[in-house]
Parts: sequence; structure tokens; C-alpha cells
Amino acid sequence: MQRHYFANIEQLSQSLAKYVENALQNTLTRKPQATLIVPGGNTPRHYLPALSKCQLPWDRITITLSDERWVDVTDEQSNERLVKKYLMNHLPSNTRFVGLKTQHDSPSDAIDEIHQRLDRLSLPLSLTILGLGEDGHIASLFPGMNPDLRSVHHCVAVGPPIAPSLRVSLSLAILAESAHIALVVTGEGKRQLLDRLSNNPDPGLPIVWLLQRTQSVVTVFEANVL
Repeated sequence: MQRHYFANIEQLSQSLAKYVENALQNTLTRKPQATLIVPGGNTPRHYLPALSKCQLPWDRITITLSDERWVDVTDEQSNERLVKKYLMNHLPSNTRFVGLKTQHDSPSDAIDEIHQRLDRLSLPLSLTILGLGEDGHIASLFPGMNPDLRSVHHCVAVGPPIAPSLRVSLSLAILAESAHIALVVTGEGKRQLLDRLSNNPDPGLPIVWLLQRTQSVVTVFEANVL
């Protein structure tokens, strides 16, 4: 990990935007298309507007999600709804977005279709932005799941231990293979978790699974408070 600390979310957002711009421009010098993965949750609404101001050829970039709650895309809990409100609606209209939600009743029924959507992206993923839960989860990969599960799919169906809805998540494999990975960490508790893991990696935590499996440097953007 390369950890960078910022006094507030505004400074974090501006630095993250520069990182995103440089990483995607680097990819596009070598490939005709790039992929940007963004998370849902509360924190992204603070930095997604800064990403929308990046000077990039957005018509060559496809955006999708690290995970999604199995709710309608108009629901307030929908990650797609959040990303469209704070990012997509401020980008050129020809910027491509690939959602993870389908019309199936459950994510387990939708895995084949979602995998096909993801398989049409420019792989490996160019840049993945992730958040971190205080329990060490990333995307919708939670402690207690089997990190060694070998799946032919780029995504997994998830029933979180404590959550109001089922979810779908990008698989550990496709996340770990990303060319660039950014981890956004806000709050003292999460920063202390990273401190502990730096000295004593816990093999039961998804963030540790990622760090142990990726060949990429994980660049961490940290701030104590929003």
C-alpha cells in the first residue's frame, strides 16, 4: 500500500481526481478503451463530482460499479442511482455506463447476465476505486465469505450478514487483477484498522485478500472526517 493522508474530504477528492486522470490517461496511451470502477455508499458522493471534472476523453471510458444492492435502480439505496446523480449526469452524454442490476428476482439468478456485461469490458480493469468497511469488507465481499472460491464468473451473489438487501459484487479475482487500485478511507476507525493490518494482516478480512492477491500497488487516500 501507498498511503496518503489529507486533512479533509475536499483535499482528498482533488488528489483522487488527479490520480484518476493520470491513471486513465496512461491506460489510453496503450489501449483504445479504459474501464473505471466506482463504489457506492455514502463517501463517494463527496468525491465523484471532482472526478467528473477530469479532463479525459470520456467517450473512450466505460464506468461500472464495484457492487450493487439488489433494489430498483431508482431506489435511494441503489449504487447506480448515486453514481448517475453525482458522476454520470455531469459527464458527456456519450460516456458509457454498465449497471449491475437486472430484472431477475435475486442476484444469484442474474450472475450469468452480469458476467456477460462485464466480460464485454476492456479487461483487465483499468482503475478500480474501492471503499473500506470498518469490518474490513471491500465492494460487497464480507468477512466469512470464502476467498478461495474459484468461480468462472466476474461477479458473485452476496447475502450480507447484516443488511436489508441482497447484493451482487465484482469477484475478488477481477478486482485484484485491476491495473490500478485506489482505496478511499474516511474515519479514524478505518484508518486504525489499516494501521493494525499493516503490522498484522488478518487473513479473514477481504481487504487483506485483495492486498495479498493483487500485483498492483494499492494507493490509499485517507481522511479522518468528511
